[in-house]
Amino acid sequence: MKHYEVEILDAKTKDKLCFLDKVEPNATIGEIKSMFHKSHPQWYPARQSIRLDPKGKSLKDEDVLQHLPVGTTATFYFRDLGAQISWVTVFLTEYTGPLVLYLMFYFRVPFIYAPKYDFTTSKHWVVHLACMCHSFHFVKRLLETLFVHRFSHGTMPLRNIFKNCTYYWGFAAWMAYYINHPLYTPPIYGEQQIRLALILFLFCQIGNFSIHIALRNLRPPGTNPCKTCSKTRKIPYPTKNPFTWIFLLVSCPNYTYELGSWLGFTLMTQCLPVAFFTLVGFIQMTVWAKGKHRSYLKEFRDYPPLRSPILPFIL
Repeated sequence: MKHYEVEILDAKTKDKLCFLDKVEPNATIGEIKSMFHKSHPQWYPARQSIRLDPKGKSLKDEDVLQHLPVGTTATFYFRDLGAQISWVTVFLTEYTGPLVLYLMFYFRVPFIYAPKYDFTTSKHWVVHLACMCHSFHFVKRLLETLFVHRFSHGTMPLRNIFKNCTYYWGFAAWMAYYINHPLYTPPIYGEQQIRLALILFLFCQIGNFSIHIALRNLRPPGTNPCKTCSKTRKIPYPTKNPFTWIFLLVSCPNYTYELGSWLGFTLMTQCLPVAFFTLVGFIQMTVWAKGKHRSYLKEFRDYPPLRSPILPFIL
């Protein structure tokens, strides 16, 4: 059996960082990252980007050396992705903040509104309903992060947590300030509007959870140390659960249901910051859904042609 010689160069300076001798032909990029880490402990595998070209795409950890377009002396280029943090930690941090911040405004802790309103409660029942819905949404997200989600990548750049938390925490505080404000007024169409909004919100929350379960079942658990990570990719199809039948028309129905939930919350509270958050979220989820849709089309030749990224027949 022939062995490979592997040299790893810095993608920016082209300086040689590492030379690996007698590498097995069936070695994966993930295993090469581990070998590289032994000679450079500061660059653990998760922060390594290994590529064939200095400006090319990162190779996947599961790529096998002998299947790559390289000779018996293989040259790879390394880029440092920076400090990494687990997706689970990011999600838990992102979602705990809005939950706590919203409750601080709901209970009107001191220094938010005028002193005479400290620890008072709203006279409008929709304010209490909105708090329950908002809390339910983020508790659901926290529990899904811990017990449902499986990620294709175990980590993300540490710097992203600050951007993500600014987004979620900032919008939560902005929405909560106005919804729980002593001068807040209920929706113009009263109880009918609120009840319709609650039905939409709950329907989409159940739908979103159903999609997350269906997506989880497509991915077998990963191996230690990351059981929440899985590289397996399959085409998602409807299951016996009626909430998953939307897969017939949409590639990312989890985003479709998420949008519906926030439209319901917007209708329920009739609050401009909530509407703005829903709009910004819709734009971002559309970008993600289009990317996911393109990825499905590229990876699976038999991908159902009728599906749209996020909105059936529209977008």
